[in-house]
Amino acid sequence: MLKNYLKEKREFIDENIKNCLDELKYPQVIAEGMKYAVLNGGKRLRPILLLMTLELLGEEKEKGIPAAVAIEMIHSYSLVHDDLPALDNDDYRRGKLTTHKKYGEAQGILIGDALLTHAFNVLTSKNQIITPEKIVEIVRLTSQCAGINGMIGGQMIDIESEGKNIDLPTLQYIHTHKTGKMISLPVEIACIIAGIDGDRKEKLIEYSELIGLAFQIKDDILDIEGDFEKIGKPVGSDTELGKSTYPSIFGMEKTKEMLAEKIAAAKKIIHSEFQSEKGRLFVELADYIQDREK
Repeated sequence: MLKNYLKEKREFIDENIKNCLDELKYPQVIAEGMKYAVLNGGKRLRPILLLMTLELLGEEKEKGIPAAVAIEMIHSYSLVHDDLPALDNDDYRRGKLTTHKKYGEAQGILIGDALLTHAFNVLTSKNQIITPEKIVEIVRLTSQCAGINGMIGGQMIDIESEGKNIDLPTLQYIHTHKTGKMISLPVEIACIIAGIDGDRKEKLIEYSELIGLAFQIKDDILDIEGDFEKIGKPVGSDTELGKSTYPSIFGMEKTKEMLAEKIAAAKKIIHSEFQSEKGRLFVELADYIQDREK
């Protein structure tokens, strides 16, 4: 069930991303580079999670299209910049040349900048079917999760921690901010659109925080046990950069136990609070995150 759902929603999201980016023509290298960075594969986990949550809450998925597109643009910009020589210095992403390797380093920086800034243009100019008040709240939340109190903050501490032995709270800060905030964001946006507050919202956010942490733990595992043909980027880059990861601190066996615990806790929330066919997708998504090979 989930496999077909993910395929259908990924195609739906890609179509809407392409429609937004097709409007951009000049400068040509930026317009082309933005498409290359976003539409060169990817799981679309974050926008799919937004649409899934809207459906779970009984809302039309069309209300979430601008936010879904914007979130994927922001995610893609972060990958473009992560791959730059000043950060992870990667040559391949999703099995293809990284954006800066294909277009040039300066161009890669500007392509990433363009994706980030255009995401907010999409959030504000394409959102005609939800209220202005909700748009403002979505913009505020998105900037918070993507900025110093979210993804950027986590990335900075990640860079500062290279080559050092860090404690568990620091590692958890990196993971919950660098990765987790942008996975919780789509769930929170869906709740804003649907006008959901209180316990149901808190439970959904808790679920998203658990799968966000699980996603990053699984990434740590794949950096050691993954296969380039499947994950589309070199294995062992975290070790080369001297990054502290769950396996480097706890060992692989304990890391896999911790991953399983996060997944089990996420599934428990859905089983107890959202027993429906739509809820079952969230259970399957948790299993997918645990078992994924890329």
